Amino acid sequence: MAFELPPLPYAKDALQHAMSAKTLEFHHDKHHKAYVDTLNKLTEGTPLASQSLEDVIRATAKDESKLAIFNNAAQAWNHDFFWHCMKPKGGGKPIGDLAARIDQGFGGLDKFLQQFAEAAQTQFGSGWAWLVLENGKLKVAKTSNAVNPIAGHGIPLLTCDVWEHAYYLDYQNRRPDFVKSFLDQLVNWDFVAENLSRHRGAAAA
Repeated sequence: MAFELPPLPYAKDALQHAMSAKTLEFHHDKHHKAYVDTLNKLTEGTPLASQSLEDVIRATAKDESKLAIFNNAAQAWNHDFFWHCMKPKGGGKPIGDLAARIDQGFGGLDKFLQQFAEAAQTQFGSGWAWLVLENGKLKVAKTSNAVNPIAGHGIPLLTCDVWEHAYYLDYQNRRPDFVKSFLDQLVNWDFVAENLSRHRGAAAA
């Protein structure tokens, strides 16, 4: 079964207050689609073609001969995850267990936001900033290019795409402004909380 481009979880103009419809059109319909299309070409006729994106990522992460497959599989997964990390009228504050764990892990929401923003802003070149669950604790991480926590040991809870194509049409070279808008106006805390709840066993480790 070929890998498919999932639809956006909202209309292209739904994030207009912080991310334009034109950015989403280019980012989802062109960049994300290109990763999926290339992955299908690279895996056609191989056992990887019938595996999940997560399994493809794990199977190819440390295999230099399959670097192109890893890059496209990881980027396809990263983007679908990123879309769900945002929602119209997002931002605000997390509640419940997620809020408590952020307080426990970072000393409060403001300190977490500061640490996450710093990771996103200081990632050199293309990459991603993450909130991950690792060994039962929340931590902030950043990765270059297509690399994601699935290829390592963390469980991804939240990500922000800091490749230039994620923000350049709206913010030009002002990555810090994009990151601030993402955190203040776009973050889907419900999705982050669902990810944490889904891995409650790991969270209690």
